[in-house]
Amino acid sequence: MRSITVYAAALCAIGIFFPTVAGDSFSAASSLQGSPVEALHLADLAQAKIHHRPQGFLNPFNLSPHPHGNPWEMIKWKLGGRNLFRPFYADEKVTPVMVDWQKVKDHRGLSITFIKHATVLIRDMDAYLLVDPIFFGLPGPIKDHTPLGFRMEDMPRPDFILITHAHYDHLDKRSLQPFAPEAQFITPLGHRAILDDIQPVHLTELDWFESFSDGQREIILLPSNHWSMRNPFKGPNGSLWGSYLVRTAAGPTIYIAGDSAYFDQFKEIGNAFPIDLAIFNLGAYEPRWFMARSHMNPAEVVQAFRDLHARRLMIVHWGTFRLGEEPVHFPPQDMRRELEKAGLLDRLIPLVHGETLLLGDHGLNAWAAEATTVGP
Repeated sequence: MRSITVYAAALCAIGIFFPTVAGDSFSAASSLQGSPVEALHLADLAQAKIHHRPQGFLNPFNLSPHPHGNPWEMIKWKLGGRNLFRPFYADEKVTPVMVDWQKVKDHRGLSITFIKHATVLIRDMDAYLLVDPIFFGLPGPIKDHTPLGFRMEDMPRPDFILITHAHYDHLDKRSLQPFAPEAQFITPLGHRAILDDIQPVHLTELDWFESFSDGQREIILLPSNHWSMRNPFKGPNGSLWGSYLVRTAAGPTIYIAGDSAYFDQFKEIGNAFPIDLAIFNLGAYEPRWFMARSHMNPAEVVQAFRDLHARRLMIVHWGTFRLGEEPVHFPPQDMRRELEKAGLLDRLIPLVHGETLLLGDHGLNAWAAEATTVGP
């Protein structure tokens, strides 16, 4: 039981579930049930601030009384005894991440490097955008299967840092601290207080459908079906969460989904914005009865990809930490299987940790012919 308690505390800290301590958020969500929230368009919902509450935020796309689980569900999960994936854990490998940073620096135009977990570095012409950087391990007994095999000082310094939400596997202060004096931080609302001790010099907080622009590229925060937390005793959703749409200076538009359960509003996002590349988080999706409220499985990612009408698909948030039951190496296999069933396998950009997609000089018209992948 002690090991379950320690594991539960770790998962609670990184946002897999939280104990039922924040009754105000539940009551606020309950008050919306039966209201016309579901009939509102995303932009109207955001403009009406329906996702705001006096002490933070709520998820208008999940209005159940216990949207993220409770301790009894954690015990049921961990003591249930029917983990069909356990025999495959012996096949999980620890593979240090190596990146050929010189090729990234030498390339002109657009490139996307998958570093580890949900950490992605986008080179957009003369600027670097770093998404949800975590370069180290997580609290508790959660193994890091992709430790860094390169020196951080060899990585290009990011000009912009995008944070999707405050869970510890997406907002890691130790990873952010070296960039605080120089980089432009872009976060959802409520992150200034969280980042106060690392004192970023440049910080812009966005509400859903608000944007940041430096005159060359535009970064728009969009809704997602998720939640946030730093301290389980203070409860969830003191800060906002979301996805990003990046209109690059190089031309293509990139959608960064962040953590999200599936929701029908992907269709609205796809109808509102042309998307060239959709980067989805895929991991911690089993068991479905526990994880479906927070994370998509491969079949749902395929549906979300179709909803977005995106041209290409890439998956991250796998291979580093086993946060659900599926082994860390299963998500790419499961993703390929679902895409093949849907006749969409040719739309996948199958980056693994440390690999970089280099987009050719002629843009997306020549994506298949000129976009190349380089490894370490």
